[in-house]
Amino acid sequence: MTSLYAALEVASGKVIGQCRPRANGDEFLDFLKTLAARFRKKELHVVLDNSSTHTTPAVRQWLEEHPRVHLHFTPKGASWLNLIEAWFGILTRKSIRRGSFQTVTSLIRHIGRYIDHWNENPTPFVWTKEPADIIRKALRRAR
Repeated sequence: MTSLYAALEVASGKVIGQCRPRANGDEFLDFLKTLAARFRKKELHVVLDNSSTHTTPAVRQWLEEHPRVHLHFTPKGASWLNLIEAWFGILTRKSIRRGSFQTVTSLIRHIGRYIDHWNENPTPFVWTKEPADIIRKALRRAR
């Protein structure tokens, strides 16, 4: 089993990703530390779903010690607001679903190669709707 932790640099379209053995608070915190180290001198805003692994006591404590790192949670049922989710869909459709992997190790290598290939010519995601239309749709879904 493997869990893919990934972040999308919104401006460039580059993806930072790591496969980890589990999806838990410790693994998430390690990935968060990786992001913080990569963007050392900048405010870091991370958009996430509401997984309990994102709010463990260790994560909350680390965030208190690193006030330049900000977590923003998407509303339930609105994962489409999180652009890395769009990239996960592309990864799944164009690469993973088409593959056959004999081992977890081969899947992890495949994902790593896909990320490297993506980052050779990254594509930023651009909203094609006006913000007011997006907000209206989100409010309708929330009802």
